Amino acid sequence: MRCRAVRRLKRQLGRRGTILTSYGLVWLLYGYGQLTTPQPDQRGLATALSIMPLSGWGWCWIAAGLVALISAWAPPGRDAAAFIVLPLIVVPWMASYLAAWIAGDYPRGWVAAAVWAVITVPVLVAAGWPEPPRAKKAEPPYEC
Repeated sequence: MRCRAVRRLKRQLGRRGTILTSYGLVWLLYGYGQLTTPQPDQRGLATALSIMPLSGWGWCWIAAGLVALISAWAPPGRDAAAFIVLPLIVVPWMASYLAAWIAGDYPRGWVAAAVWAVITVPVLVAAGWPEPPRAKKAEPPYEC
């Protein structure tokens, strides 16, 4: 029974939906973390925090995660909102860290900006993936 549920979930989500689900959960958890236990050293986020308080950014991260989780279940082509919103929320974060590094306020700002850029690459790659056609129903014995 469990194998059938896993196969059905895999078939329903596909590769794009799986990426969106994974990143949606990460963005959601990151936003929640910013709300409940904000990072102690916020020097790198000075530029972003001048635009909006950290709680506002936390809610933006949560919203991006929810968009991704909802879009994960949409058919390919109708999931574009998530592939736009997931990298979009990272841009102010990267820009803020880079600005702090350039200003000399946060010496590791370039590292944080690079990490966020690299974390976002799989989302951009998955956005261009065509979803393969669904396989025909497997014949018994079923494999997980």
